[in-house]
Amino acid sequence: MADDSALASTTGSTSLADSSIFDSKVAETSKENLFIRSTSCVEEMPQIETRVILVQESGKQEELIRALKEIKLPFVKMESVEEFKSLDSPEFENVFIVMDFQDSVFNELYKADCRVIGPPVVLNCAEKGEPLPFSCRPLYCTSMMNLVLCFTGFRKKEELARLVTLVHHMGGVIRKDFNSKVTHLVANCTQGEKFRVAVSLGTPIMKPEWIHKAWERRNEQDFCASVDDFRNEFKVPPFQDCILSFLGFSDEEKTNMEEMTKMQGGNCLPVGDERCTHLIVEENIVKELPFEPSKKLYVVKQEWFWGSIQMDARAGETMYLYEKANTPELKKSVSLLSLNTPNSNRKRRRLKETLAQLSREADLSPFPPRKRPSAEHSLSIGSLLDISNTPESSINYGETPKSCTKSSKNSTPVPSKQSARWQVAKELYQTESNYVNILATIIQLFQVPLEEEGQRGGPILAPEEIKTIFGSIPDIFDVHTKIKDDLEDLIVNWDESKSIGDIFLKYSKDLVKIYPPFVNFFEMSKETIIKCEKQKPRFHAFLKINQAKPECGRQSLVELLIRPVQRLPSIALLLNDLKKHTFEENPDKSTLEKAIESLKEVMTHINEDKRKTEAQRQIFDVVYEVDGCPANLLSSHRSLVQRVETISLGEHPCDRGEQVTLFLFNDCLEIARKRHKVIGTFRSPHGQTRPPASLKHIHLMPLSQIKKVLDIRETEDCHNAFALLVRPPTEQANVLLSFQMTSEELPKENWLKMLCRHVANTICKADAENLIYTADPESFEVNTKDMDSTLSRASRAIKKTSKKVTRAFSFSKTPKRALRRALMASQSSAEGRSPSSNEKHVMSRLASTSSLAGIPSPSLVSLPAFFERRSHTLSRSTTHLI
Repeated sequence: MADDSALASTTGSTSLADSSIFDSKVAETSKENLFIRSTSCVEEMPQIETRVILVQESGKQEELIRALKEIKLPFVKMESVEEFKSLDSPEFENVFIVMDFQDSVFNELYKADCRVIGPPVVLNCAEKGEPLPFSCRPLYCTSMMNLVLCFTGFRKKEELARLVTLVHHMGGVIRKDFNSKVTHLVANCTQGEKFRVAVSLGTPIMKPEWIHKAWERRNEQDFCASVDDFRNEFKVPPFQDCILSFLGFSDEEKTNMEEMTKMQGGNCLPVGDERCTHLIVEENIVKELPFEPSKKLYVVKQEWFWGSIQMDARAGETMYLYEKANTPELKKSVSLLSLNTPNSNRKRRRLKETLAQLSREADLSPFPPRKRPSAEHSLSIGSLLDISNTPESSINYGETPKSCTKSSKNSTPVPSKQSARWQVAKELYQTESNYVNILATIIQLFQVPLEEEGQRGGPILAPEEIKTIFGSIPDIFDVHTKIKDDLEDLIVNWDESKSIGDIFLKYSKDLVKIYPPFVNFFEMSKETIIKCEKQKPRFHAFLKINQAKPECGRQSLVELLIRPVQRLPSIALLLNDLKKHTFEENPDKSTLEKAIESLKEVMTHINEDKRKTEAQRQIFDVVYEVDGCPANLLSSHRSLVQRVETISLGEHPCDRGEQVTLFLFNDCLEIARKRHKVIGTFRSPHGQTRPPASLKHIHLMPLSQIKKVLDIRETEDCHNAFALLVRPPTEQANVLLSFQMTSEELPKENWLKMLCRHVANTICKADAENLIYTADPESFEVNTKDMDSTLSRASRAIKKTSKKVTRAFSFSKTPKRALRRALMASQSSAEGRSPSSNEKHVMSRLASTSSLAGIPSPSLVSLPAFFERRSHTLSRSTTHLI
């Protein structure tokens, strides 16, 4: 569609397409007049003061009047245009404040070439303490101030003129031609020269709705139309105006690509539908199209599809056109390759011209086509010795690490009689060279492009996510490049007495330093890749494009990143094999043994460090999952041992029937219950969102407080139950905590033994078995009868409702001492002592409050009586336990 060259104003007169020209002319004219007046009659020129005229409704806005007083500007009120003549004075420069830029009063002032502004301009100036801005056009707000816009694809001049007017009212500037100063392109289609240039420069391409929505928010303070959150809602998606069909893909891939198409603003139709604009072809499978495509249909490779999503803009199709394998041009070029006649030079020139014609592209795409690895790299020793199906790196992608640019030796001298030791050494060098190539591929194809500044469409991943995914890969690459170079020198200048073990002993400290940070967080790196691939379409497209390149060997990024985890054990096996084929008198025999021991120490250190890291990570997971978890749970010597899901069988530590989670650490026990209401989410400083805490903290108990672990016998009324006899430091008597295990994966016997072992370690006891005591459920009043029945759940719900009603109807704040006296009085009255008058009054209030629900309140009556009765029972039952 052709771009518009002229814009029509709302008043019917022709407005300039490039408003910056008009602004510059006004500025130059004002400067010339100012210079002439200043040189001719400086003393005679009167002082002109700025005066604000509040038109109609604006004069009734108290907030606006206060703002004018803050910036110390004189103001008057005007009810009609007729009053303008009486207010006109050469001593004042009048600035009119109009509430509505569409009514008749505004049109009259605009025709009279008056300076008109909106209330948001005054309010912003008062907030920032700045003078009123000068504008040659009516300025309602400054939400598009400093933005330079260009339009393309608009056929209706009335629509375009309306958009231009709104941009001017919000402080924006319009340019007719697209250049580097344009900050946003407003497009009504996805074709044309302006659109292509904007894509290549990475300029945001916006829908017309962006301007209309910004105008709707014109009265919001501090609103800016260019902020990312608002602007991203109205960006032109890559597949707008596109109808795609897919050929040669599996059902799963096709479904995924169709979903991505709809997410990116496009539509899908079956192959062969005349309404399709693009046919996406899997070039590795489809050798011939099932129909003759029309001239309007783009037949492109799948790289165009993923490249457009990655750039967040529609890529140029001509760079990715699908070419059939039996095209006449290709047949001609192949036949020319086989010619061998006296006129070979002339035919070679013809062949060169033919191939150049085939590869010439008329349209420049911002997304580069795939390049094959350089010939120098393909003929390196690592490639010649590589008989495995591992990927090789391309040296031409991005910024290459300095050690990656070093070329290998041209040839490897082969001994006249190849010994077994040389064969193993050659295999060691070969695998090390392949490993370095894989690391170079990870860095050059994935890490460097993701870290590159100025990416089209903005950064694909956040810096924190990139750091989590790649970690210490560059450090691992640098160390192994040095190892590969040393092995290469040894292979080139081979001698049976040369020491291979010295090479690995030389870098053993570096291996200990660089591997633990990567291996420990590999699972987190893997999870980050999977999560970002699901949540970020551009990253998914980025992986699809790069993983299809020959350098990756059709392997995913996760599959490539697992190689560092596997490399050290592989080296240890090869060194063991090398030691077997090394004679005893060879000095490298003992050196290889030291190198193998050194590698074992490195792997042991990695495993131990990984175990500690996993334990620390599990503690952080507990802190995030448990709301109100104490901060002192985080400790360097503490580790999570086991998590058990249970149900409380008593009234302590929470109500009977509550779901309780026990987190057993090596020195303490965290007790948490399930939250009844989960509201909100946790957002980290880096913008990552965590799920809300599902548990509520009850108590963090040191294991030293557990005096006995009671294994409750199995009966008809009691299944899978156990209890803990606890002596809190603030209590005089023992407290019984009883639970029923609900997790089937962990047997109760194993759980109790594990718990007793850690209790014994905490209190420095050798006989952990003596901590377990088998008891009958009747002696401790423990039962699991009807725990999961509907009646039991209803009873627990009534108790919770009773508590809420009791708290809701407690109109007066009763002091704790009064409650304590009242409870003591209730106990003493049961023993025959009559309470006092004050105690009777408090008891009557408690009774009336509890009777509202028809059930005695467990929070006020049941618990004290329970603890009193339970303390007597425990004192009788546990005298022989302690």
